[in-house]
Amino acid sequence: MHDTTRPNSNQPQAREHVDVLIVGAGLSGIGAAYHLQTKCPQKSFAIVEARDNLGGTWDLFRYPGIRSDSDMYTLGYSFRPWVEEKSIAAGPRILNYLRETAAEHSIDKKIRFNTRVVKASWSSGDSQWTVEMEQGGARATITCCFLFMCSGYYRYDEGYLPQFPGVEKFSGQVIHPQKWPDALDYKNKRVVVIGSGATAVTLVPEMAKDAAHVTMLQRSPTYVVSRPGDDPFARFLRGISPKLAWHMTRWRNVLLSMYFYKLCRRNPERAKKMILGAARKELPEGYVETHFTPRYNPWEQRLCLIPDGDMFKAINAGKAEVVTSAIDTFTRDGIRLADGRELPADIIVTATGLNLQVLGGMAIVVDGKPIDMAKTLNYKGMMFSGIPNMASIFGYINASWTLRSDLTSEYVCRLLNYMDAHRFTQCTPVADASVSAQPWVDFSSGYLTRSEAMMPKQGTKDPWTLTQNYARDIVSLRYGKVDDGVMAYR
Repeated sequence: MHDTTRPNSNQPQAREHVDVLIVGAGLSGIGAAYHLQTKCPQKSFAIVEARDNLGGTWDLFRYPGIRSDSDMYTLGYSFRPWVEEKSIAAGPRILNYLRETAAEHSIDKKIRFNTRVVKASWSSGDSQWTVEMEQGGARATITCCFLFMCSGYYRYDEGYLPQFPGVEKFSGQVIHPQKWPDALDYKNKRVVVIGSGATAVTLVPEMAKDAAHVTMLQRSPTYVVSRPGDDPFARFLRGISPKLAWHMTRWRNVLLSMYFYKLCRRNPERAKKMILGAARKELPEGYVETHFTPRYNPWEQRLCLIPDGDMFKAINAGKAEVVTSAIDTFTRDGIRLADGRELPADIIVTATGLNLQVLGGMAIVVDGKPIDMAKTLNYKGMMFSGIPNMASIFGYINASWTLRSDLTSEYVCRLLNYMDAHRFTQCTPVADASVSAQPWVDFSSGYLTRSEAMMPKQGTKDPWTLTQNYARDIVSLRYGKVDDGVMAYR
């Protein structure tokens, strides 16, 4: 006899409702929750997280040497100053900082782990989203008035891996940093790290401490900049006042990064001379010209930061080297290059980048119509044309992620309070015919160009431009009008 009292795990369970649903419990999601409960205490909210722990990137990546590639005075939250000595912090310490922040503000109690959002459907008649989720194989549904996406911009379940010829022949281990084994033994082993980005320049000096030798194999060079791991300016100010040290160091770093980015864009030859000149002082003669002189101008792709010149030191000590060449094929004992050389290896690390995705891979439907995100325009770097009551956090390319993350959360709170004050239940960015679509970001990094076709676009004029300028965003997001003539309210 069929038991009709047992719920079918394939059917949606009873719905619940919150004012705001935050998707993602990483750096952005924890910050969003803080701002929401501080500035909109009247709003109920929940946080759903697809993984089994908070922290996002800082919990996912476990490879040796994982650390910030921005200074913690700007990567840390504006509401919880970074007070430790290291300005370039190790991944585990950043994860602890996030856990401490979540616990201190009871945000951790709002998180529902192992809950992956698969579809969100908006109803204008009900002025709410119906969000479908997977929870350990079961289906669940929740409704919300506002959907706040803090799920990052890349797939957590798999990284980007090119099809390397002959990889099946290799007798050793092939590892992607996004799925690092818990107990990998690389002591006295020969390691080849394929890649030239932030992950590669982090792995190489750290693995070189114990490996027999580490080779960074790159198809083309990247700009690499050395910076003190412990900021001497901040260290001096901490002796006077920790609070003063945080404020002054944070703003000094913001202004310096803005100045240098503008210099790179306006006078790339001068910026190139500065970067390469600094590297030449720390590397053998001719090394920079061969392995650290990119074909593109500075900040056409993201710069790689190394603390205290650690990678340069590993090269000078003979523990590491850089090889610039294309791969012909993997072999049983390593990699054969296009120029005929062979690199012996016991372990090959494929630091080949990320696979990007939009809104955590979630399907979006508005009043029964599926939305192609590639046909939407990005409004103020956080919302999308034609999609009501939804915001998404995307940080800066040329500065710390959290700078824009904090501003976005502040703006969403201003928006929600404005709607309450005027009894609006819907807000939708509406683009007119005078706005033309442009690529999402003006960068040539591989992970961005590979995914350009599926990404939202930016427009040719404000507020549809995705600015990479923190000062401009402060004016726009913190002090600009919420009712700007572009946002339609109902």
